[in-house]
Amino acid sequence: MTPEGIKRVAVFCIIKSGDQYLLLKRAKAPNQGKFVPVGGKIDPYESPLQAVIRETIEETGISISNPKFCGVLTETSPINYNWVSFIYCVEIPWIPAPECDEGELFWIHADDLKDLYTPPTDWHIYQYIKKGKPFVFSAIFDENLVMTSMVNDLTGEEFVG
Repeated sequence: MTPEGIKRVAVFCIIKSGDQYLLLKRAKAPNQGKFVPVGGKIDPYESPLQAVIRETIEETGISISNPKFCGVLTETSPINYNWVSFIYCVEIPWIPAPECDEGELFWIHADDLKDLYTPPTDWHIYQYIKKGKPFVFSAIFDENLVMTSMVNDLTGEEFVG
């Protein structure tokens, strides 16, 4: 069991096909009901790159070989929701959304991302990836998991909830 407050380490893979994103509508916590990239925890003795390849296969059946590292997201809260996530992206040819045991996968057009029910960090991540800009985001959440602030540690750029 992870001691309370210790950061868990995860990976996410933003899968794109042209101007569409393959996103998971999560069936369970955390982020239940929200649209998120596929991903998960890094296993012992596994690198972030190995983890993102494994998690993508496990959740989508899609085998990726050259995901591009895009940035890091650190999430901090006073409750047991504290993460460091390595964010990757990959471009694939369009295929029908596969089955997933973590929820349901959907292709979402880039124009629809702004109004989609996602974690508050994700819109900013998509914008940086679209512009090809690296990021190290530090997001702070309150005890109700409401994001109170986020900073890009590389540039000092600040975002409010």
